[in-house]
Amino acid sequence: MAQYHHNEMKRPSTVSRRRLLKSLGAAGALAAGGALFPEILFAEDSPASDVEDSASGIRVTDLQPHPAGDRVYVKIETNFGVSGWGEIKGIEPNTAATLARSMFQILKNENPTRIEHLWQRMYRSHRNQRGGAFMVHTIAGIDMALWDIAGKLWRVPVYRLLGGPTREKIRVYPSARATKLTPGGSHEHSSGPKAIDAMVQRVKQARERLGPDGAVMFDAHSMLPVATLIQFANAIEPYDLLFIEEPWLPDNIEVAKKIRNSVRVPLATGERDRTIWGVLPYLHEQVIDVLQPDVGYTGGISQMKKIAALAEAYHVPLAPHNTQSYLGISASFHVAASVPFFLIHECYHDAALAKIARKHWTVDKAGNASLPEGIGLCVDIDEAAIAERNADARYKFGWPDARLRDGSVADY
Repeated sequence: MAQYHHNEMKRPSTVSRRRLLKSLGAAGALAAGGALFPEILFAEDSPASDVEDSASGIRVTDLQPHPAGDRVYVKIETNFGVSGWGEIKGIEPNTAATLARSMFQILKNENPTRIEHLWQRMYRSHRNQRGGAFMVHTIAGIDMALWDIAGKLWRVPVYRLLGGPTREKIRVYPSARATKLTPGGSHEHSSGPKAIDAMVQRVKQARERLGPDGAVMFDAHSMLPVATLIQFANAIEPYDLLFIEEPWLPDNIEVAKKIRNSVRVPLATGERDRTIWGVLPYLHEQVIDVLQPDVGYTGGISQMKKIAALAEAYHVPLAPHNTQSYLGISASFHVAASVPFFLIHECYHDAALAKIARKHWTVDKAGNASLPEGIGLCVDIDEAAIAERNADARYKFGWPDARLRDGSVADY
């Protein structure tokens, strides 16, 4: 059996049907009759009849991780001169850069447009390293870069490759019409009326400020004890929150079920639950009303699109989590633009990071972002700005050390 490089079968050379039609002429085409006639008849009207796979010869030639303080930007280059960028965040950056370099062994000389195949190769390549934050966050950055390359090759924004836009704008927060509150720090294992009332009053004030048309959210950040969360959620019910975010720590569905059965406020989570396998229990047990995948944490655009389809089957909309630069935000916007069940998107402006990744979309006064304009991820990257940020000690990664009043370790 013939061996084919990179597992891709070489296609035999064929005669263009359009050229054949011209050579035969009308009479010859009619004379061809039978099986040939219908194919020739419609060839002239079908642009697909002469289309060749212009990306069949493209190959990955290099992968360069660019540390930038607490994150890593990944650049993938090809033999076609087309490059793509992705962002790795939420894990120790030196480890992420090293892992990305190592994973280049999987990508080298492969066709970068085989995105799903390469995702599966990376995720399933080593049975003992499958899943987990370091593996999945790194794959996410690489996946973004591959989609960026694909969009640039076909000269369309990535959302066009994901099925096209399902909406004309993307609702974001924070904005003049949407705000998210936090507990204000770690809480003891059980809270008294004073601590709970302080949080309740902030919710009440936000609702009064935004009025009935505004969106008020509360990010419990997995730092509130279960009993406190339940007491708090029941106390804020009159103020109609859009949702409480991360009401529990990941990995214990029984706790999630306990909270769900104890409160009526809409609940949302998902930023720390990676891949379709991580979010499925929440959907199956119906403990959430809103799903919050992060494109940089859950495995990239490829996984986020699948997660959206799973959530749609359970009638659960997406409110994507995102604290990345405009590169990671834009990658998430492409998915948000292409899926039907979408609620609102997290989106922050960081002036320093904006020097690295220049976006091509705007946010209006009502808090709606336009769809990204351009090709690929529609983001321009300044490599000099990346190096500048990496050299600035203010942005270096540091391990958190959250404590309770007695000095014991706290969730944050």
